[in-house]
Amino acid sequence: MTTLAWLIAAAALGLGLLAGFALARRSSHGRPDHDTEPDRRPRGAEPGGPTLGELLHRTFRASSSGLAVIGAGGEVLLHNPRAAALGAVTGDRLDPRAWSACRRVLAGDRLVEVDLSPLDRTPRGPVEVQARIRPLGDGFVLVEAVDTSEVARLEATRRDFVANVSHELKTPVGAVALLAEALLDSLDGLEPAAGSGEDAAEVRRFGEKLLREATRMGNLVSELIALSRLTGAERLPELAAVDVDDVVGEALARSRNSAEAHGVEIIADPPSGLVVDGDRTLLVTALTNLIENAIAYSPTDSPVSVSRRAVDGSVEIAVTDRGIGIAPEHQKRVFERFFRVDPARSRATGGTGLGLAIVKHVCANHGGEVRLWSRPGTGSTFTVRLPARLGLPGADLAPQTATTGG
Repeated sequence: MTTLAWLIAAAALGLGLLAGFALARRSSHGRPDHDTEPDRRPRGAEPGGPTLGELLHRTFRASSSGLAVIGAGGEVLLHNPRAAALGAVTGDRLDPRAWSACRRVLAGDRLVEVDLSPLDRTPRGPVEVQARIRPLGDGFVLVEAVDTSEVARLEATRRDFVANVSHELKTPVGAVALLAEALLDSLDGLEPAAGSGEDAAEVRRFGEKLLREATRMGNLVSELIALSRLTGAERLPELAAVDVDDVVGEALARSRNSAEAHGVEIIADPPSGLVVDGDRTLLVTALTNLIENAIAYSPTDSPVSVSRRAVDGSVEIAVTDRGIGIAPEHQKRVFERFFRVDPARSRATGGTGLGLAIVKHVCANHGGEVRLWSRPGTGSTFTVRLPARLGLPGADLAPQTATTGG
C-alpha cells in the first residue's frame, strides 16, 4: 500500500489536481466541463466517463491510508477523509508532529517516519498511528498515515501472555528448588545405614541436578518476564540522572561470586564521573548480563575488563574478555533470543540465551545501542553506548576515535 499510495499521490498532484477540483464543477448530468478539462480518459473508457485525473482523485480519496499533500509552507493542498479520521489533518491544518517531519524532508531527507498516535485517546479512536513522509518534488511532500492499533494491541497481548505465563511458572519452579534443597539438607542429617551408602550417593547426585536445573529454570522465567516488559516498549518516558560509576560498581558486585567461582579476575578502570539519563535498575541489569557473559566464556585465570568513556556526546561502557571469541557468521545473531554460540557450554554454565537480548532492548529503550567486536581465539568486546546527560561530563565532548580490544 505504501508504494501504491506514493504513486497515486504523485500522479494526483501532477495530472489530477486540477481534475479533482473540476470534479466538483461537473454538470448535474455528471458531464465534465469540456471548456476547462482536457479529455484525458483511460484507454477503453466510455465516452463521457471519468477522466484519468478524476479516477486518480477517487482512488486517492478511497485509500485505506491517510494521505495528504503538503506545500512548502505547511499548507494542506489535498487530503483524503482517512487522513482526517487518523488525526493527521484537522480541519485544514497538519498535525505539528507531521509538519516537523515534513520540514526534514523539505531539507533533504528522503524518508522520515513519525509517530502520530493520538495524545488524547478515545474509546473508538485509533490507539497508534504511524506516518511516513516522502518528497514529491518541487517543494511538495506526501504524508501517509497508517492505523497500526491492531498490531499494537496484538503485541501488548503477546507481552501480557508471556508475562502472565512466566509469573505462573515462577511459583512451582521456586517450590521445586526449595524441595530439592530440603532433600539435600535432610541427607546431611541422616546417619548412613548399613548398605545404604550407594543409595544415598545417588539421591544426592540427582538432588543436586534437580536443584541446578530448577535454579536454571527460575533464571529463565525471571529473564522472560524482564524481556516481555522490554520488548516493544517505547523509549522510557521518565528519565533520571544515573551515575555511570554507580552502575558499574553494582554490576561488579553482583558478578563477584561468579568471577571467583570461575577463577576470572575483573579489572575496572578508574571512576569517570559520567552521567546518563535512564533507569538505573535496567542499566545495572544490562551491564551485569554482559559481565556474566564474559565470565562464562573466559578461561580460568584470564581477565575481564570494564571501561567507560565519553565519545561524541555519548557514554560508552565496554566489557572485554579474552575468551573463545565469536565467529563472524554468528556475530549478527548473538542478540537473538535463545541463540547460543556454544549450546553445550551455555547449558553447563546455566545460561538462558536471553541475556544479550535483554541488553539490546535495554539500550534501545534508552535511545542507545550495543555493539560487538570479536575475533575467534582472541576475545570479544561488547560496548553499550548511551546518550550522555546534557550539561554534564560527556555531553558536549568532541568526537574521539573508538578503539576495541580483544
